[in-house]
Amino acid sequence: MSIGLNPYLNFHGNAREALEFYHSALGGSLNLMQYDSIPGMMGDDSEATRIMHGQLDTEDWLTLMAADLPGSMAEAPDATAGGVSVCVWGDDDRIEGVWNALAEGAEVQQPLGQAPWGDTFGMLKDRFGVQWMFSISPKP
Repeated sequence: MSIGLNPYLNFHGNAREALEFYHSALGGSLNLMQYDSIPGMMGDDSEATRIMHGQLDTEDWLTLMAADLPGSMAEAPDATAGGVSVCVWGDDDRIEGVWNALAEGAEVQQPLGQAPWGDTFGMLKDRFGVQWMFSISPKP
């Protein structure tokens, strides 16, 4: 038996672009399912190629899911609304590489640097408006 917890990001029409960008930054395997893959799922044919469900799974057990909100939910908040941050943490050297990749086109709110509690820490809002936090622990 197993259990998991991961972020699920909602977008208004650019989930594919965001997931492909995250795939380039995190690696792993990306699976995308469009609304037209399940006939009758969407009421508006213009949304057929939007992402109903996308999932990125990396070799080191990171999972990120995302979807496009349908037009009928145009007023619903998406991943850019704030209030939640995706946090990448640990002591692996790969974390700095993920920071560098996601920082491309991002608004860096706190540069990656030494934090008072001993970790290397940084925050950014990526090019899609999603908040990220990074915390790299010193190697044991």
